[in-house]
Amino acid sequence: MRIPHLLTAVFSLALASLALADAASDVIDLSTANFQSVVDPEKLILVEFFAPWCGHCKALAPHYEEAATSLKEKGIKLAKVNCVDEPDLCQSHGVQGYPTLKVFRNGEPTEYTGPRKADGIVSYMIKQSLPAVSEVTAANLEEFKRHDKIVAVAYLSSTSDAPAAAFQATAEKHRDDYLFGQSTDAAAIEAAGVSPPSIILYRSFDDPVSVYPYPVTSATVEEIEGWIKELAIPVIDEVSAENYMLYAQSGKPLAYLFIDPTSELKDEYIERVRPVALEYKSKLNFIWIDAIKFGDHGKAVNLPESIWPSFVIQDLTKQLKYPVDQKTEITTAVVKTHVEAYIAGSLEPTLKSQPIPETQDEAVYTIVGKEFDKIVSQSNKHVFVEFFASWCGHCKRLKPTWDALGEHYAAAKDHIIIAKMEAPENDLPPSVPFRVGSFPTLKLKLAGADDWIDYDGDRSLESLIAFVDEHAKIPLKIFAGNESAPSHPDVEFHDQTHDEL
Repeated sequence: MRIPHLLTAVFSLALASLALADAASDVIDLSTANFQSVVDPEKLILVEFFAPWCGHCKALAPHYEEAATSLKEKGIKLAKVNCVDEPDLCQSHGVQGYPTLKVFRNGEPTEYTGPRKADGIVSYMIKQSLPAVSEVTAANLEEFKRHDKIVAVAYLSSTSDAPAAAFQATAEKHRDDYLFGQSTDAAAIEAAGVSPPSIILYRSFDDPVSVYPYPVTSATVEEIEGWIKELAIPVIDEVSAENYMLYAQSGKPLAYLFIDPTSELKDEYIERVRPVALEYKSKLNFIWIDAIKFGDHGKAVNLPESIWPSFVIQDLTKQLKYPVDQKTEITTAVVKTHVEAYIAGSLEPTLKSQPIPETQDEAVYTIVGKEFDKIVSQSNKHVFVEFFASWCGHCKRLKPTWDALGEHYAAAKDHIIIAKMEAPENDLPPSVPFRVGSFPTLKLKLAGADDWIDYDGDRSLESLIAFVDEHAKIPLKIFAGNESAPSHPDVEFHDQTHDEL
């Protein structure tokens, strides 16, 4: 009879432990009953809408808790809503995925666009709590300089003098990205060691203090933000999900050093790349990446072997990759030679390609990267291409229709190719004037033409045939006996090398 009492005691202890854990949390639990009463009065509060089964939510949870504790002393609250328990509440706030984070100001929501790690959440919310430009004095100067990784301070004789207006406008535009302050305090200006007007950028990496180098009184928003953006990216830094968009949005090519972070030589290899990064930072962004964790990304940028370190340049705009041969030792000289050749335009990209099919028995022709130019760009035939991904649900649904389209034009194979290419597994050559960003993408290239025609209609067989008939103008007599012949019997077919057939 003692066992049930023991189980009851253990169960009670477990409940007590859970209660203590909940009580210790600095994240506020919200429900339909208390949402408005908690959220609406707050000048600033961050709310996470989550589902308990969501993996991303579980990964965020400890960071969210840590951020809540750090921000508590600053009077900024963090809260959460369990969307499994509160589906109507989540739906009313437009939640379509998990986790969804929203910043509420006096009950009015805006999307949270910051990082998902504790320090990033803290930094983002502190910036949200401050005016776009904070007043800086001698008393808070040192603390303010350390508030964030990037802190811009304008030292002015008067807030009505240039470049105060341009600096304010820049701050309003980038308050989510950087921290801005201004000071007319003589003691602060003396402590900073500057003469007003002046703009100083304080960083927690590389050179910690940078002075705006151009005529400051005529500085425009575009010039100030361009200067900050340039300095906001370290000479060489680790890239991750947290900062990748910073690089992607910069417009510069990425120079990757793939490295095993557990290697004793990790820091040495990074230092081998650093002098090249310093010299060519204005042309490329240099980063290092965990090759063990992101090995699949290495394959995506055409590093097929698990040989580390490896170095590759990626043109993000053209989606072209320029790897150093993976059997080559990564030295400063090798990296510099590779970078200089890329900048000079003398480096040829390495194109990923599936093997060329030994046979082409299907009505839809399979194109791979190695023969794209031969089949498409240099062809004297019309070519209608579906760029697809094997994992894409829309592509799977289109396949029978696309196969039927190939069968429909099988009789006209001397004049038109209905083709497909698995885009993630095959790179487009530099000669192609577009890159594929979504699947399926359907494009038609007419014989003898340089331009591509986008197909943006519905994906029915009838609509696809009508599109081809309109642009390619296949002569009707080719389809003799075909019940689904083109609908334009009066057109003729001409190209660069054939008379009318």
